[in-house]
Amino acid sequence: MAKSKLLESVRQEIRRRNYSYRTEQSYISWIVRFIRFNGTRHPLELTDTEVERYLNFLANEKNVTSSTQNQALSALVFLYKQVLKQPTLKLDSLKRAKPSETLPVVLSQEEVKQILSHISGISHLICTLLYGSGLRISECLRLRIQDVDLEYQQLWVRSGKGNRDRVTLLPQKSVGDLKRQIKKVKLIHDQDLNNGLGKALLPKALSKKYPEENIQFRWQYVFPSKSLAKDPRSGILHRYHISSSLVNRKIKRATKKAGIQKKVSAHTLRHSFATHLLQNGYDIRTVQELLGHKNLKTTMIYTHVINKGGNYIKSPVDLLK
Repeated sequence: MAKSKLLESVRQEIRRRNYSYRTEQSYISWIVRFIRFNGTRHPLELTDTEVERYLNFLANEKNVTSSTQNQALSALVFLYKQVLKQPTLKLDSLKRAKPSETLPVVLSQEEVKQILSHISGISHLICTLLYGSGLRISECLRLRIQDVDLEYQQLWVRSGKGNRDRVTLLPQKSVGDLKRQIKKVKLIHDQDLNNGLGKALLPKALSKKYPEENIQFRWQYVFPSKSLAKDPRSGILHRYHISSSLVNRKIKRATKKAGIQKKVSAHTLRHSFATHLLQNGYDIRTVQELLGHKNLKTTMIYTHVINKGGNYIKSPVDLLK
């Protein structure tokens, strides 16, 4: 079928550009939905008007968030520009989904301490890094051995959001636990090698240039999964990192045990990292760099959290004598 050939062309172009498997799944999903929305017609038979109509449908009828609409737009731009080699889409009448104005949930330092006290093992170390280094959960779980610089107490975040690299701090309190975790990973890796396994998943260009590089210890995940899984692209057995859903479940259980009524997730710890740095007097540009925000406006949201907090404005009733 023509559609199957089209999707295969999309996959090949995504893999040629070394996009993540998650991005591949997302793009394919949006393209399939776009084709079905237009009665399974081939995208070459469709114009900018049909693209615009679909994106407006998402905003008006499905009430998707602005980030979801942007995902769909990115997938369709990729399809037309990179795969079909068509001119840039002109979407003059596109109605943008309204951006969410919800302020991020932030924990107090005492609340963070309580939650961490109810988490143990590897999840405790992960959550400590989420709060202590300001990492996204995906960034933390994708850390490789070579990304941990114990000497300079810093972490390298490779290909973070927007495909950008950055350096963030490594908390002194986490150094000992990380050293012990790395030793455990070494034992697991040695055992995998003895079983004829132990190949890490590397960027395609790197694995082609250095075919033996994928068995090197430095490429192993800091937080490996207990079990092996088959790579959906190559079919080779790899040891991936542990699941983010596992960590989030641990956080939710710990929040409940601590009696905290806020809606807390792994990302809440990152929000709290940024807010507490600003409260402690660090300048916003430093916080922006540590978080890996491209735009300072994204970091500015945390100043709103601080400024609108109860500790910033005194209620008139508290001034009554």
